[in-house]
Amino acid sequence: MIVRKFSASKLKHLLPLSVFTHSSTNLSLSPFSSNPISKTLNPNPHFLFSHSKLRPFSSSQSKPSLPFTRDGNFDETLSQSLFICPGCGVQMQDSDPVQPGYFIKPSQKDPNYRSRIDRRPVAEEPEISDSLKKGLLVEDENPNPNPNPNPNLVEKPVVCARCHSLRHYGKVKDPTVENLLPEFDFDHTVGRRLVSTSGTRSVVLMVVDASDFDGSFPKRVAKMVSTTIDENYTAWKMGKSGNVPRVVLVVTKIDLLPSSLSPTRFEHWVRQRAREGGANKLTSVHLVSSVRDWGLKNLVDDIVQLVGRRGNVWAIGAQNAGKSTLINSIGKHAGGKLTHLTEAPVPGTTLGIVRVEGVLTGAAKLFDTPGLLNPHQITTRLTGEEQKLVHVSKELKPRTYRIKAGHSVHIAGLARLDVEELSVDTVYITVWASPYLPLHMGKTENACTMVEDHFGRQLQPPIGERRVKELGKWERKEFRVSGTSWDSSSVDVAVAGLGWFAVGLKGEAVLGVWTYDGVDLILRNSLLPYRSQNFEVAGFTVSKIVSKADQASNKSGQSQKRRKSSDPKAAAHCLPSPLTANAG
Repeated sequence: MIVRKFSASKLKHLLPLSVFTHSSTNLSLSPFSSNPISKTLNPNPHFLFSHSKLRPFSSSQSKPSLPFTRDGNFDETLSQSLFICPGCGVQMQDSDPVQPGYFIKPSQKDPNYRSRIDRRPVAEEPEISDSLKKGLLVEDENPNPNPNPNPNLVEKPVVCARCHSLRHYGKVKDPTVENLLPEFDFDHTVGRRLVSTSGTRSVVLMVVDASDFDGSFPKRVAKMVSTTIDENYTAWKMGKSGNVPRVVLVVTKIDLLPSSLSPTRFEHWVRQRAREGGANKLTSVHLVSSVRDWGLKNLVDDIVQLVGRRGNVWAIGAQNAGKSTLINSIGKHAGGKLTHLTEAPVPGTTLGIVRVEGVLTGAAKLFDTPGLLNPHQITTRLTGEEQKLVHVSKELKPRTYRIKAGHSVHIAGLARLDVEELSVDTVYITVWASPYLPLHMGKTENACTMVEDHFGRQLQPPIGERRVKELGKWERKEFRVSGTSWDSSSVDVAVAGLGWFAVGLKGEAVLGVWTYDGVDLILRNSLLPYRSQNFEVAGFTVSKIVSKADQASNKSGQSQKRRKSSDPKAAAHCLPSPLTANAG
């Protein structure tokens, strides 16, 4: 209020001279101010900040969105100008934490940052030094120590904040950031190189999850590569240029299947399912386990022989099929200096193409590609917490029901099988799915009330009643099956991304299978004909998570009862009063 009484000449020393000498066209005259002096001294804020020591707050500065791509570093000339995350392949930046690929540069830490402690008692010192009395500090004789005392030690590569959160906490730091990335164009980045008639040799590692073979099998890629092989091979026979890709089918996570499964029978089953999926030009098939190092040595030897000295190897597969984990395990067997790819049980961990160094010899290159999004898998509709329940992390165990016609089996709130007609009295239905998923067997006439009363509650996932409507419409598909033996399952009805029902009978049956619209239901030959000898009972079969929680609550309740019984004061409160005991 006092400043308003001063004239412009008295206020001139409070502001830079450039403010008063600037043209009046650059001054912002406020229509709400009636004082002519305040109009004169109200310059444009951008002009004021640019000509003085004052700076606007960071929140007032609008940062432009960065042009991100998901091509990664497959192009060596382009990757030299871009900083690509070695864990997921996203373009990295350190300017905006809201944008994808944000990272923090690690500070250079002195290896001798911990000063040595003089543990001699003060009494043993002959006298207090003069420098200490005067308040002076003695500087180190070596002011520039060696920042890297061990030059042979390999420094950890810098990764983005998303990879750091996945590696240390098992979850994405900010899921909304990934929505800012463009959709990965497989045909533009990888597909056009596979179908090209010129260039270096291409080897396609088609990675498929053993526990969800049909749901994770890349049918579109298999058909595209098979067509390319036919066309280019014909051109090569005629003397024209033709690059014929080699296709190696890698079935991962075989440690999740029961150990009693015969490898020979399983490979025959895999080749049959791959031909039906469109992959009719397979060079080789490998059954591996990245966790237990099963079959990796033979796979590495096969890749090295096929790719040669200058070829390219492309790891292709669905989301969460295990590509990054497979490449990390291959690097351990191949030796050399390998960049550790980010691996997590989260779909879509890899965001861009990552050129993996230190695996292949010569000029050959290995590329990890983002997982293909299969909308027909039910896992693409689930939340992170729901995916943890569906994800198979241990060896599958069978859960078998012996039921009659007119009964149904639920797998959580995600799928249901109805036994509608039977030529025999009973049928064996074995469920192969995550042990964390609850099951329910009951009469089909009560199935409609199950959706309203128990979906989202006792049958999870979906978690919560609201999620039931978000997953989509409940639809039915009919299957007519037949079998010749009671002792083993004849056919499977697989639900993409979830598991499968194995059907064992000696006769014919009509089955109605229900799930959400758009989710694939596949009828196939039985993968695991074995069934459990101990049958499940009717009603709810609680999952391991619920049973463990019940056990914990029961133990806590029993311990509280013991404390009350041992405490005489608490026992006195529990005793009924004479009036209450004699009443009535």
